[in-house]
Amino acid sequence: MKSLSEGGILISQVHQLAGRVFARKLREHGLEAINPAQGRILFALWKGDGIPISELASRTKLQKSTLTSMLDRLEQDKLITRNPSEKDRRVILIFLARDHEIIRDLFLQVSCEMIDEFYAGFSPDEIMEFEEKLRRIIRNLQGEDGFAENNPA
Repeated sequence: MKSLSEGGILISQVHQLAGRVFARKLREHGLEAINPAQGRILFALWKGDGIPISELASRTKLQKSTLTSMLDRLEQDKLITRNPSEKDRRVILIFLARDHEIIRDLFLQVSCEMIDEFYAGFSPDEIMEFEEKLRRIIRNLQGEDGFAENNPA
C-alpha cells in the first residue's frame, strides 16, 4: 500500500482559494456581476465564439446543465446571445454580444493580477515544471478513454 499523499487535497484547496481570491478581485474591479465560472465561459468565447454548447462545455470543463444556467445569466446581462445554426436549426450557437467588450479588458487585467499573485516567488522554470506536472495529472485522470474530457465535471 502506498503512503497517503496530500496532492488531491492540496489541489482542491488551491482551487477553492483561487476561486475566492479571483471573485474578490473581480468585485474590486467593478465586475461583481461576473463570477469566476462565468468569466471562464467568456474567456473561452473570446478565443472564438459562434460555437455550440457542447463545444463550450468541452472548452470550459463545465457540465452542460451548469453551463445552461450560467448562459441564461450572461444572456440576461447582454454579454452573450444564442442563435440557431444556419446549417442545422436544432443546434444553438453561442455568440458574444457587443457589450462583452466593456468588461473584456478589465477581466483580462484581473486575470493577469491573479496570475502574478498565484505565481509570486516562482521562477519561470518552476512555473513551467509545475504546469507540466499538472498537465500530467490531468492526462492520468482522463485515462485512455478520455473520460474526464468527454464528461466535464
